[in-house]
Amino acid sequence: MDQSIFTDKAQAPSTKDLEIALGTTQVLWSELVEYIFDHCPQVHEEWNYSKFGWNYRVKDSKRVVVYFMPCRGYFKASMVLGKKAVADALSSHISQTIKQTILNAKAYAEGTGIRVDIRDNTTLEDIKKLVEIKLQH
Repeated sequence: MDQSIFTDKAQAPSTKDLEIALGTTQVLWSELVEYIFDHCPQVHEEWNYSKFGWNYRVKDSKRVVVYFMPCRGYFKASMVLGKKAVADALSSHISQTIKQTILNAKAYAEGTGIRVDIRDNTTLEDIKKLVEIKLQH
């Protein structure tokens, strides 16, 4: 089961905790957060504790744009895409790997939920494209 590296419900992660946990991928985390804020200035960010431990999310007034789950040396980016966003994503120039992730994901009434490991800049660029698509719908 996927779980955050931060599991102590009594203590939300600090910036320093996050830097230590993510290592070199901290810069990718920051880049994605900044990208979302640049493309959707009315969003806000928050840490949330769930059965999977602490996660970070960036939300607009209606929905979560991206969920971030910190892991040791990398992080997972998760999002829910509606039907139109799924169709646009599958016809976009994102990687075949991410398209396959979307195709393999279970569709629910609220949309298709995907979770992608962010370990390098290549995957990050695909997630940025998915953020753009999500924000259009």
